[in-house]
Amino acid sequence: MKIHEYQAKELFKKFGIPVPEGRLATTVEEVKAAVDELGLPVVIKAQIQAGGRGKAGGVKLAKTLEEAEQIAENILGKPLVTHQTGGQGKIVRKVLVEKAANIQKEYYVGMVIDRSQNRPVLMVSPAGGMEIEELAQEKPELIFKEAIDPFLGLLPYQARKLSFKAAMPVKEAAKLLMALYKLFVSYDCSLAEINPLILTEEGSLLAIDAKLNFDDSALYRHPDIKEMLDPDELDPLEYEAMKYRLNYVRLDGNVGIMVNGAGLAMATMDVIKLAGAEPANFLDVGGGANVEMITQGFKILLSDPNVKLIFINIFGGILRCDVLAQGVIEAAKQVDINIPVLVRLEGTNVEKGRQMLNESGLNFVVAKDISDAAKKIVEILGKKE
Repeated sequence: MKIHEYQAKELFKKFGIPVPEGRLATTVEEVKAAVDELGLPVVIKAQIQAGGRGKAGGVKLAKTLEEAEQIAENILGKPLVTHQTGGQGKIVRKVLVEKAANIQKEYYVGMVIDRSQNRPVLMVSPAGGMEIEELAQEKPELIFKEAIDPFLGLLPYQARKLSFKAAMPVKEAAKLLMALYKLFVSYDCSLAEINPLILTEEGSLLAIDAKLNFDDSALYRHPDIKEMLDPDELDPLEYEAMKYRLNYVRLDGNVGIMVNGAGLAMATMDVIKLAGAEPANFLDVGGGANVEMITQGFKILLSDPNVKLIFINIFGGILRCDVLAQGVIEAAKQVDINIPVLVRLEGTNVEKGRQMLNESGLNFVVAKDISDAAKKIVEILGKKE
């Protein structure tokens, strides 16, 4: 789960990480009121969950009230297109108005989970302001890392060592890094990033940007974080899937897929590609799926107008084939199906599942195996064309 910059900065303040004074605004009038309260100059920052806002014109300095008003009019309610949003961009519904800071130096600070080491890794760099991916490719020697033992936590000497390597004020920076680690573990973050962290002309550190992502599986422990979810930042079908604990990602193809297991989902997408079609989504109902979850997943697939064929590929281990069949049949009765539905079942109660589909009175195409399914995809889409 992702949150906005202004929300991340509220959490930063809670843990003692210094951030600029700012106000959230959703209208031009609110921007003007924020400028009156904060004083000039101010920075106006589009609040969308995507990187590259500055390069795309979503972060602007205003030295006068008239400039602030004009910037707000140009940003609010308009799509902002960055390298992470795709060509359609994202609509800017709110902006963060912050008191401008006098920048002497910029740094990068980030923390992620390193799966290869099974522990969090803290990264710092004296080359702040650059995209970390760009920095890793062009100047990897400027990124300094420390793996953190989860039983011991970030040790003070590690924080001091990283601060020294990045040429940051060691005492203040080490304190900030310790606070960031505490936030990271307290809220089950998957990513915490400050880019840039600045040293002001006055000699203090300030997080002028903030990015936090959270582990979806841990949100039940953090209802306050869950409430920060902004539905406007999600695809409507992805948001609907979240309500039923379905793992769904919308894509651009024409074959909607439903599977149980992420590995099977990836393999199914490969089969679709090899058959000459394109997957329209990633939908993993998981091993613990019930009839309601499958029914809702089926409805979501049918809600995508780009989908010309639905391919259900289930290996019945934890999720029995008859339970899946019942869910599909229930969904089919509730939704008007005007496209072919191809089903491949294998595993526990497979014969019962196939029998239920064949005797449902509904127009399902049942494949014997994955090879047969690939052939049927070609045949069905060929006929539709």
